[in-house]
Amino acid sequence: MKSKPINRISQKLSVLSVLLAAVLICFIVHSGSAFAHGPGDLTVSYESATETLKVTITHTSKSTSKHYISKVEVVKNGVVMLTREYDSQPTKDIFSYEYNVPTEAGDVIEVKASCNIFGSKTTKLTIGPDEGSK
Repeated sequence: MKSKPINRISQKLSVLSVLLAAVLICFIVHSGSAFAHGPGDLTVSYESATETLKVTITHTSKSTSKHYISKVEVVKNGVVMLTREYDSQPTKDIFSYEYNVPTEAGDVIEVKASCNIFGSKTTKLTIGPDEGSK
């Protein structure tokens, strides 16, 4: 009859172990997204002579094939001009992409860079009178 208290203690320890294991598994699975982040900085410039939009992104990643900028979208005057999807990023911190985007003075260019895990950043550039395509 003394085995009943031991069995109850054993059962409680088993349940506690299962719960602890479940919490640990959840922590491990979700810890990647807890440390993920969107771009730290996003700058754009435009070269009218070549109709080139340069997008410079700051996004720190220890593993550029697992945590990276997955998409860059360029919108001109409210219309999506291009969307580029990537499966890695070229460096572990600061990098640039260049896109051909014809413009005219007064055009508003909006660029959005998105992380494959979490977060994005958007910036705008208004094309000045000396920057639009000739």
